[in-house]
Amino acid sequence: MKNLLFPVFLLFVAQTVLSQSTDSCSIYLKKGLEQAQAHLYAQASKSFDQAIQFNPDCIQAYVENGNVNLAMRRLNPAMSNFTRAYQLQPDNQEVIKALSTLYFNNRQFEKAIAMAQKCKSCGNADRILGMSYYNTEDYGRATQFLTRAVSENASDSESAYTLGRTYLELDNEKAAITQYQHSITVAPDRYEWIYELGLIYYDQNDFQNSQKYIQLAGQRGYFKTNDYYENLGFTMLYNGYKKEGLDTLNLVLEHKPNNKDLLNNIAYALYETKQYDDALNYYAKLLTLDSKDASALYMAGIVFQKKGEKAKGEKLCDKAIAMDPSLARNRQRRQVSMGL
Repeated sequence: MKNLLFPVFLLFVAQTVLSQSTDSCSIYLKKGLEQAQAHLYAQASKSFDQAIQFNPDCIQAYVENGNVNLAMRRLNPAMSNFTRAYQLQPDNQEVIKALSTLYFNNRQFEKAIAMAQKCKSCGNADRILGMSYYNTEDYGRATQFLTRAVSENASDSESAYTLGRTYLELDNEKAAITQYQHSITVAPDRYEWIYELGLIYYDQNDFQNSQKYIQLAGQRGYFKTNDYYENLGFTMLYNGYKKEGLDTLNLVLEHKPNNKDLLNNIAYALYETKQYDDALNYYAKLLTLDSKDASALYMAGIVFQKKGEKAKGEKLCDKAIAMDPSLARNRQRRQVSMGL
């Protein structure tokens, strides 16, 4: 009889402890919810921790603990709580939604994609998927989801900008410009986007718009580095503002005196815009720095020929080719072009 009573007693004790644990879990869960409602997030988190200690399988405690940790910007504890909740209940949409955002914000894009694909209640699923695909360099899928994200929320400047970047990766500059225009209309203070738009126009040889947006970026707060002034200066030159362009480029030369690459690019831009005397001045500066610069000497010869001084120009080109025989290929290409 004693042997029979002992197991029964143990079962009774176990049931009592389980009941007390469940009751304690409910008490701390209720307390935590009240504290969270009063914005006492740190206290609420401690209460939810207590609830979990009494019942390690209490999904609601993990979810609520994750939410209050998010409110306190404690992302690692939030991630830990939502991850445990997901392990206990993989189809919980609130948990999936939270993890989608957490993985995305933590730049864990593969995991963000996996969660967003399962999320039925995520209003931003297309945004997360599109941006995550962009960051994993899957530009085809990025285009698909970002197009939907922009369509669903026209005020989402980040999605429009990222869609523009995606089109650049796909060599579709025209579509990229449309999205950049959209993004800076929604977010006119994003001067770095404005500057990028100016550079895209430059690559399209639309120097009027290029100058417009590069200058606008500077007005809105873009830090005016040497690169900024260099890009602006060349845009001005190609846009027909020779004095303003050279003045701007000379600012860069003050910071980078005798920079041969910059001098060469200025000389070539002046040559392309048919400012031949000015081009010769800059090729002369290059030859002063290095009298054996065969490329500068050859281009000086070409400029003289463009000015109508054919004999002088050909003589300089011949001299340059003698210094660097590979330059003869440039002459051959010009002859073929003229022959056609």
